[in-house]
Amino acid sequence: MFELIKTEKNARRGRYHTPHGTVETPVFMNVGTQAAIKGGLAADDLEQIGCQIELSNTYHLHLRPGDGAVGEMGGLHKFMTWDRPILTDSGGFQVFSLASLRKIKEEGVTFASHLDGRRIFMGPEESMRIQANLGSDVAMAFDECIENPSPRDYVKTSCDRTVRWLERCKKALSDYTSEENAVNPGQVLWGINQGGTYPDLRVDHMKAIAELDLPGYAIGGLAVGETTEEMYEIISAVEPYMPSDRPRYLMGVGTPGNIIEAVWRGVDFFDCVMPARNARHGHLHTRHGRININNQKYATDPLPIDPECGCPVCQRYSRGYIRHLLKAEEVLGLRLCVMHNLWFYNNMMAEIRQSLDAGCFESWRNEHAEEFDRRI
Repeated sequence: MFELIKTEKNARRGRYHTPHGTVETPVFMNVGTQAAIKGGLAADDLEQIGCQIELSNTYHLHLRPGDGAVGEMGGLHKFMTWDRPILTDSGGFQVFSLASLRKIKEEGVTFASHLDGRRIFMGPEESMRIQANLGSDVAMAFDECIENPSPRDYVKTSCDRTVRWLERCKKALSDYTSEENAVNPGQVLWGINQGGTYPDLRVDHMKAIAELDLPGYAIGGLAVGETTEEMYEIISAVEPYMPSDRPRYLMGVGTPGNIIEAVWRGVDFFDCVMPARNARHGHLHTRHGRININNQKYATDPLPIDPECGCPVCQRYSRGYIRHLLKAEEVLGLRLCVMHNLWFYNNMMAEIRQSLDAGCFESWRNEHAEEFDRRI
């Protein structure tokens, strides 16, 4: 399912095959939390801006419209009319970040919905059933997401439980995808590495989950309180123990510079709400850094967001017009800003792949990693 085409030091150029198409890696997954990109982008917009794979959220879709309803509609691909690959996260992060009154047991987690307070139970089997109903191509394992920093003893206990949960996830998803009416019989499970900011616990946990011989592995529990340097340290510590013939996914990260540095350290898949969220507040990426389109100096600026950008927005609209839309609270302003930022991320990944193909990623990284994160 995963082809490792070539490497440049730890950086990898690959290709991942799914029932709904092939993904060229490294890749950024555009986040459609509730089967939609916040900001008014539709499936055909995603195609236009170069999205290869979309990510949706198990927790939110379970609450509404309900994974059973999505399953009856033929799964997420038909529901949102997106015929390219989809990855669904397990709901674990949202259970531990949004829900209140959590109670963790070996069986799973009981929590209160952030929407209406109703009590919900979710464990490995429930998460896998929800994701099987959604019919994504990649289902993520149900795990516990801890805060950084957390006490070492608790992190160790949590890691051990996450391994046991992963074993249950593997069996459950295998059972569900074998059913006669399975939404996506080709759906696969990826495991998630945890261990907080303790490199030795991270390595031990990675070794343990690698023994389960899964089609892919993620590094979770980062960008949740630790420093950027600690995040890079964890990636570098874990990477040698991640199977080289399987895709590697860094969950919830991050800025353009973060992604470039993580590719340099051996990561293939990324997702983050940051580019769309920043866009909705007028913080827009350019090749020379990030601008705040709300600033007065852009009020009569006839230039596009980025004169060097090839996105549909920059081919047609001016900074002055887009700033006006945001100030007037016109929905079109949000849509254009989100479209631009996601195009920037998708195009950045295309440039990374091209530089890896050409064997010059190191020089490309040195030129752009800091510049892309600069505030103008």
